Amino acid sequence: MILHLDILAAICLFAQLVSTLELQPYQQAFERPPRKHSSANKHANKLLSQHLLIDTHNDLPMTLAFELDGKINNLNLTKLDWGHTDIVRLRQGHLGGQFWSVYYDCEDTAANQVLKAMESIDVIKRMADLYPESFRIATSSKDFVRAWRHGYIASAMGMEGGQMIDSNMAVLRLFYDLGIRYMTLTHNCHTPWAESCCDQNAPPFTKGLGLTEFGKKIILEMNRLGMMVDISHVAHSTMNAVLDITRAPVLFSHSSSNAICNIERNVPDNVLQRLNETDGVVMVNFYSYFVQCDPTKEATLSDVADHIEHIASVAGRQHVGIGSDYNGIEKTPRGLEDVTKYPDLFTELIRRGWSNRDLVGLAGKNLLRVWKKVESVSKSLRKDGELPLEDKIADYI
Repeated sequence: MILHLDILAAICLFAQLVSTLELQPYQQAFERPPRKHSSANKHANKLLSQHLLIDTHNDLPMTLAFELDGKINNLNLTKLDWGHTDIVRLRQGHLGGQFWSVYYDCEDTAANQVLKAMESIDVIKRMADLYPESFRIATSSKDFVRAWRHGYIASAMGMEGGQMIDSNMAVLRLFYDLGIRYMTLTHNCHTPWAESCCDQNAPPFTKGLGLTEFGKKIILEMNRLGMMVDISHVAHSTMNAVLDITRAPVLFSHSSSNAICNIERNVPDNVLQRLNETDGVVMVNFYSYFVQCDPTKEATLSDVADHIEHIASVAGRQHVGIGSDYNGIEKTPRGLEDVTKYPDLFTELIRRGWSNRDLVGLAGKNLLRVWKKVESVSKSLRKDGELPLEDKIADYI
């Protein structure tokens, strides 16, 4: 009987070993990380097909208004053989909402900057009229989401450069009435009231001040109007000066991390740490030279993901979004060559462990939160009877 038990035990042990060996490949396959590239890419495309993807900065209007001299009636914007953007590629990249940039070269001091802004606004509106099946102009967060839900590429406008208001409150208000929903306080030139990141000349006021007293009034009037205050392109001192005065959340429409790429154009960590004060969002830029500061290295999609992750690690994942700068940059990172590539960036973040909630925030929910809060502040200020500011820059000279 003891012998029979030993034989039975041996048989059971042998069967267990065989079973283990047979199951091992299947167990290993099950235990592998589930997010290989193909499954992560499928996940990214599905997520972006179901949730609103917003890019807050595309410079296509600059080409249409100035390089093509506004002559777009016979242009086939469905499929272009140049640039980063056309309708087919926008659809392929699942872009549901775009802030089109109203821009003109601030260095051209002989130009009528107000008129140039008007020409750019005109071409954006005519583009939407020429392709009504694709674009729908929206001037509120509610209309923006509604346009996307009805299958359009929701289209809003942001003004890139405070020089375009000619230091005039009336012009600022009229641009709001025309549909401008954010204004970048400076481009690469100082204005008489705000300091730029990238002007080699000294500002016309004390360097490091960021904003003059009139500049602060501009911020307050933007808060009252419901126009997002965009502090991309400004000096670090200006970023902090805006955060000191604003009553509404701030926007970086197309900026990256200063800690990774140490140029003043990018956002430093001490500013990122302040975003919770009034809320705010940094829409990450794709320009190669803002992403990879080592001239011996090529910028890649992975580098952009690094910027997103760093900003998220300092400010929180609720404070980051996408502001590519497509059509306004001459060099893009490898893997982000045009507007078809948004899903590839989300694929990379899925592989890095980002949750669906965080990805939906990055895609557009974070920006919409900020926009809605800016609108809410404006509504409250107007309800309280705050009147339009009548300050003139000459009052401060």
